[in-house]
This record gives sequence, structure tokens and C-alpha cells, in this order.
Amino acid sequence: MKKIGWLTGGALLTIIAFGSCRKDPLNNLTNDESRIYISNYDTTVNFSSYKTFSITDSVDVIQDNQLAGREKSTFDSTVIDAVGKTLQQRGYQQVSRESSPDLAVNVSRVYNTSTGIFSYGDYWDYYGGYWDPYYWGYPGYGFYPPYYAVGVYSITSGGLEIDVLDLKNAAAHGNKITAIWTGLARGEQVFHTVNAASEVQALFDQSAYFKH
Repeated sequence: MKKIGWLTGGALLTIIAFGSCRKDPLNNLTNDESRIYISNYDTTVNFSSYKTFSITDSVDVIQDNQLAGREKSTFDSTVIDAVGKTLQQRGYQQVSRESSPDLAVNVSRVYNTSTGIFSYGDYWDYYGGYWDPYYWGYPGYGFYPPYYAVGVYSITSGGLEIDVLDLKNAAAHGNKITAIWTGLARGEQVFHTVNAASEVQALFDQSAYFKH
């Protein structure tokens, strides 16, 4: 399992294109340009082998590495709707949780405040793997890709996380479910309803392989 690459939601292109024109381009980014989109997937998976999916009807709220509850704000509903429509456009059929779907989709709002030194692997661990596998009827475990760069972070906001879980092969894995795709969006106004659909689109635009 490995990371497919990460995209900076326009920020990288802006720095390259206008870096010579701006005194400090990072101080002049728009809210859209400030958002970072990262997607990760299991490279051993054939995404076309899945036909159906079910998506959670509410969003997990994660505060300081703890599940604080489940909510369904206007933003949450917009994200859930956008993910459902996107997967249907990719050729998957949406079914109820009781209809034995091949894939399960969890959506989370992750909040934390901390500062320190991190590798990109730590960065992903900080956000990833918080979905509740028992919601789908199985125990489970997450996966984390290797990262090697090191930097300093100061995180005072949250991230939108979307996890796609393999239910179809849970029995073959000892009745445990695993994540086969994860998307993370963070940055300015990441939880604004007006940005929800475009954030979902940006994550799935990175993942052309994700289709039936």
C-alpha cells in the first residue's frame, strides 16, 4: 500500500506561476489556494471489482484523537450527497447498509490543536484511521503510507476525511475491514458548506483509477 501523491489545491501552481511576481506568495494565497488535498489508496486493489456502496448517514466528529460523536450539519449533508453522486457517476450503485454493500464510506470532521515536528507519515497518522469499524459490523484497522519528509507544523483547525472501506472481502480478512481509499482536505474554510462539493471533487479528481 502506498501513497499516490498529494495535491495542494492550487497553491503549488500559484507558487510556481507567480512566485517571481509576488514578494511572499504564501501570504497572498486565496482561501481556495490554501486548501491541501491528499488521497491515498491500496495499490493491490482492483476498484472495478466492486459494484455497490453504502455511505454513512452522519459524520464522525473527532476531537483530539477521540470520537466526540456523530453529527449531520448542512456541510455534512452536502459532503455525503456529493460523495454519493460522485461514486454513482463512477459506475457504482448506492444501496442501504442492510443490503450487503461491497464498499462502505465514512466521512469525518477531524479537529485538533498541536504544534511540533512531523514527518509526512506522522501527518497522515494524525488525521487518518479514525472511522468506527463497528458501525459496519466488523472490527478493523487502518493503513498508513510511508513518508520521509520532515517539517514543523502548527495545526489549529480541522480536516475533512473520507474513508472507503472494503466490506466485500472482510470475511476473507478474518472478519476485519480495511480502508482501500482515503481522502483528506484541510485548509482555510474547509468546513464551509459552499466549498463542500468542490472539496469532494478535488479529492476524487486525483483518483481516476477509482471507478467501476
